[in-house]
Amino acid sequence: MPAPTDLDLVRRWTAAELRALQDALPPDDRTRYELIDGELIVSSSPSWKHQRAVALLWRALDDYVRPAGLGEVVVSPADLEPEAGHVTQRDLFVVPESERGIDAQWADIHRLLVAIEVLSPSTARHDRRTKRRYYQRNGVPEYWIVDLDARVVERWRPDDAFRPEVLDEQLVWHADGAATPFTLDLPSYFADVHGEPRGAASEPPR
Repeated sequence: MPAPTDLDLVRRWTAAELRALQDALPPDDRTRYELIDGELIVSSSPSWKHQRAVALLWRALDDYVRPAGLGEVVVSPADLEPEAGHVTQRDLFVVPESERGIDAQWADIHRLLVAIEVLSPSTARHDRRTKRRYYQRNGVPEYWIVDLDARVVERWRPDDAFRPEVLDEQLVWHADGAATPFTLDLPSYFADVHGEPRGAASEPPR
């Protein structure tokens, strides 16, 4: 199956068609394909800064999630199908202890504690609208959108209908069953992502 054309992107797709497309791709293809409500979402290979943001956040979350016995922090690629007929990926996600395991398949995972996307120009619209609505209706308790340019984290919960909580100082998440909350100092995090000395980060664009 050839790569999708502009016309393909406006028609409705099935999960079987997406899997056939993925099977036909060359091994070195790094394009991300997702399917939500019949819409094929195509994202280009992420940038170095994007991947650095994911890696730093994974490290911070892993230091909290594993010792607390909450589950496991996982980095894409990982095709999850918590809702039949949909195939999604997110940059980073936390799988609860009850659903993780060495022999687990992605199709076995139906519940997440946290889903995280780091914005890029090609994904911003889908991250803020299509994926956000999808995660909300599937009851994901925490959906974080990391905006590297604005240096903020947009936090969505299932009942947030119109706007997220926008955080620029601290990201605090107190997971059920954990004795203490996860706390991320956002100015320090974004300074690390942008390769700046801590405390010397520039003002976000206005």
